[in-house]
Amino acid sequence: MTEGFDALKDLALDMRWSWNHEADELWQRLDPDLWEQTHSPWIVLQTVSRNKLRQQLGDPGFRQLVDSLAQQRTASDQAGTWFSGSHPGKPLTAVAYFSMEFMLSEALPIYVGGLGNVAGDQLKSASDLGIPVYGIGLLYQQGYFRQEIDTNGEQKDYYPYNDPGQLPISPLLGPGGDWLRLSIPFPGGLLWLRAWQVCVGRATLYLLDSNDAANHPTYRGVTAEVYGGDNEMRIKQEIVLGIGGWRLLEALNIHPEVCHLNEGHAAFAVLERARNYMGRTGTSFEEALTVTRAGNLFTSHTAVAAGFDHFDPLLVSRYLGDYATNALRISVADLLALGRQYPHEPTEPFNMAYLAIHGSGAVNGVSQLHGRVSRHLFNPLFWRWPTREVPVGHVTNGVHVPSWDSAASDKLWTEACGKDRWMGATEELYKDIQKAPDERLWQMRSESREMLVNYIRRRLPQQLAAASASPVMIEDAMSAFDSKTLTLGFARRFVPYKRPDLLLHDPARLVRLLTNSQQPVQLVLAGKAPPADQAGRDLIRRWVQFITQWNMRKHVIFLSDYDMLLAEQLVQGVDVWLNMPQRPWEASGTSGMKVLVNGGLNLSELDGWWVEAYRPEVGWALGDGKEHGNDPAWDAYEAESLFTILEQQVIPMFYNRNAAGIPVEWVSKMRQSMAMLTPFFSANRTVREYTEKYYLPAAKAYADRAADNGALGRRIVLWRRAIELGWPHLRFGSVNVHPDKDAASGSEYLRFEVQLYIGDIPPDNLLVELYADAIDGDPAIRQELDLQSLAQGGSGMAVYGANVPRTRSAGDFTARVMPYLPGALVPLETAKILWQR
Repeated sequence: MTEGFDALKDLALDMRWSWNHEADELWQRLDPDLWEQTHSPWIVLQTVSRNKLRQQLGDPGFRQLVDSLAQQRTASDQAGTWFSGSHPGKPLTAVAYFSMEFMLSEALPIYVGGLGNVAGDQLKSASDLGIPVYGIGLLYQQGYFRQEIDTNGEQKDYYPYNDPGQLPISPLLGPGGDWLRLSIPFPGGLLWLRAWQVCVGRATLYLLDSNDAANHPTYRGVTAEVYGGDNEMRIKQEIVLGIGGWRLLEALNIHPEVCHLNEGHAAFAVLERARNYMGRTGTSFEEALTVTRAGNLFTSHTAVAAGFDHFDPLLVSRYLGDYATNALRISVADLLALGRQYPHEPTEPFNMAYLAIHGSGAVNGVSQLHGRVSRHLFNPLFWRWPTREVPVGHVTNGVHVPSWDSAASDKLWTEACGKDRWMGATEELYKDIQKAPDERLWQMRSESREMLVNYIRRRLPQQLAAASASPVMIEDAMSAFDSKTLTLGFARRFVPYKRPDLLLHDPARLVRLLTNSQQPVQLVLAGKAPPADQAGRDLIRRWVQFITQWNMRKHVIFLSDYDMLLAEQLVQGVDVWLNMPQRPWEASGTSGMKVLVNGGLNLSELDGWWVEAYRPEVGWALGDGKEHGNDPAWDAYEAESLFTILEQQVIPMFYNRNAAGIPVEWVSKMRQSMAMLTPFFSANRTVREYTEKYYLPAAKAYADRAADNGALGRRIVLWRRAIELGWPHLRFGSVNVHPDKDAASGSEYLRFEVQLYIGDIPPDNLLVELYADAIDGDPAIRQELDLQSLAQGGSGMAVYGANVPRTRSAGDFTARVMPYLPGALVPLETAKILWQR
C-alpha cells in the first residue's frame, strides 16, 4: 500500500474527527460527493479508488496535511489532561460505561436518540478531559429504522444492513491474532459473541455482536435492531450487554473500579461483576455483591414506572436459571428477589431498575427535577422513608459542545475563548463570550441560519423525489425557506407526551402567524415515531396534511429520517428551539441544549433541564411548573399560551431592528443564553461532575471494601444479617420532653430523652434521631440522639438524649432509628427504619 496510507487509516478510524473538523478537507478531496452524503471518513477511504488514493498521497500538500494531523493526534494523546492535572494519583484507572446505544456520529448508526446521545456525548467529553472511560455497547446489524414519509404523511420504515466493513470499527483480536470471541450460556447451548472496538479519541468503545456463524440462526439476530423485537428479544440483548460486556472487559484484562449503568438495560453487569469477584476470591455471591456494588453507579433516565424494563419471572428463569445456580451459586428465587419490590412475591415481574438499585452503591437522575421524580418512583423500595431521603441524587445532562457547534459558532467562540476551551474547566468562559459585540453575534447567527436554509434546499428535493412527489413540489423545494426569516425548529421522537401537535390546536392562527408579510415565520420539523406507535405516526401525518391542506410548503417543512447529521444542521441553524412535553415526562432532554452554543434560543416547557436553565433573559418558558397529567383542557391552555408568547414576544423581538439592522434585544438574549447556559449544560461539566461526585468516591469505596480480601464486605454482610434478625424486636419506650435553658448563653432549648429497647443489636449498630418534616420552605430537621445509658442485664433498654433549639414545637419531632455501620450504605443496603408511634 502507498506510503502514508496507515496514517490516513488511523485518522479515518478515530471518531474524534466527528467533532474536530480539521480533517474534513482530507475526505472532501478524496470524494466530495460521498463525503457530503455520508460524513464518514471510513466509507470515503473504503470507497475511493486506489489510483485516486495513490495520486492524493503523492501530492505534497495532501501528504503534509495527513502528517500534520497524525502528529497532532499523537501530541493530543500524550498531552496532560484535566483529569491527570486535577486528580493525580487517585484510585481510578478505569470506568466501564454500559449503554444500549451510543450516538457518536452518523457514520456509526447504532442509536435511537436521547439515551444514545447522552452516552456518546459523555464518552467524547471523557476523551477530551482524559477520564479513563471504556464504553460497552452492542453492534446492531440494522441499527434503528430509517424513515421515509410519503406525500400523505405516512411513515415508512426501512432497515438497511450496517456492513461492518463500512463502519469505523475494528475487530478485536486475541493474542494469537485470531478473532476475539466470547460465549455466554443461552437456552439450548452457548451464544457466541464477536467483539469490535471504536476509537473515540482517548476513549474506547467496545461493541458486542451476536452475528457469529457458530450461533443458531435465531440467536444470530439478537443484536439485529436497537430495542428490536419483543420482551424475549429484549432480555437476550440485555444479557449480552451486561454479562457479555463484563466478560469482554475481563478478556481484555481491563479491571474497572467503577461500573456506570446508563439506564437499567445494563443491570445484569452487576451480577457478572460479582461472579467474577467470586471467582477471584472464593467468596459467596452475597459477599461479592456487597463488595462490588460500592463501585457501581446506576443512572436512570426514566420518568414513569412503566418505562422500566419488566420481565416475566418464567422468562428470567429460562434465560438465567442455570446462570444463577451454577455461576452465582444462588437459587433462582434469590436472583428474582433482586429485581422485585417484594422479594418473595412469585408473580411480581422482574424489574431491571430494581436490580440496578439493589446492585449499586449510588443512583442518580439526569436533572434536578428528574431526581425528585425518581425519588417518588423508587420510594416503594424504601418503604417508610421520607421521599426526600430516598437515595437518588442527580447530575443534569449536558451535550458535547464541539459536536454540535456550527462553523460560524466555532469561529466566534475560538476568537472569544480560545481553541482548547472545552478541554478543561469551563466556569469562566461566560466572561469572555459576553464581550462579543452585537455585530459579531448577529453575523454568526445569520450565517448559521443561511447554512441551514442551503442544507434544506439540497436535502428536501431528494426527500420529495424519493417519496414520488410531483415535479412542481420538487422544483419548489429547491428554493425553500428564506435565510432572513425567523426560523423555528422542532425535532424529537414523535410520541404523544412530547406534544408535537400543540401548534395544531389552532391551524388558522398558525397560518396567520406563519404568513404575516411584515414579520414572517418558518418552521422546520423532524422526528421519527416508534414503529409500533400508531399515535406517534398519526402525529406526523397530521403535520404533513396540515402543510398540504393549508398550502404551507413555503413556510413549514417536515424533514424525514431524523438522524445525527440532520440534528446537527437543525440545532446549528434555527433561531428558536421549541419543546412542549407534558411535565414531568421529560427526564432531562438535550436537544435544546445543542442550540445554546449556536446562539439559538429556547421556548420550552418548564420540564427537565429547562427548569434549571430558565430565566427571562435567556429564553421563554411555557407552563406553570406544575404537573397536570393528560388533561386536554390544559393542552389547549398551553397551546394558547404558546401562540401568545410567539405573537407578542418572540416574533416582534426578532424583527425589531436598530439602524444597523440588528435586533438588539434579541442579540442580548442570545449573548446571555450563550454565556450563562452553554458551559453549564455541556457534557464537559456533566462528566467532571460524575467524576468528582460519583466515580472517585465509588472507586475509593470499592477499594475499601475489597481490601484485605473483602474484610469490610464480610463485616457488612454479617452486620446486615444481624440487623435482619434483631430488627423485629426493636421498640420504642417512653419519650420525655422538657424545656430548658443554657445557663451561660441564656438560649432556650428542648431536652429530649428517648427510651429504646434494642434487644441483641449493639448500640453502635444503630442511629437514633429526631426528625421534623420540612415546613414553609425550611428543610427537614434531623437531630442525632446520643446514647445516655444502657441498662444492665437482659432488658436491652437504652436511653438516648439530645438538646434541640426551640425553633419548632416539641410536637413537630418524631424519634426514629436506623441501622448504622461505618462504610455501609443506608438505606441502599438495608431500608430498615423504625418510627416512634
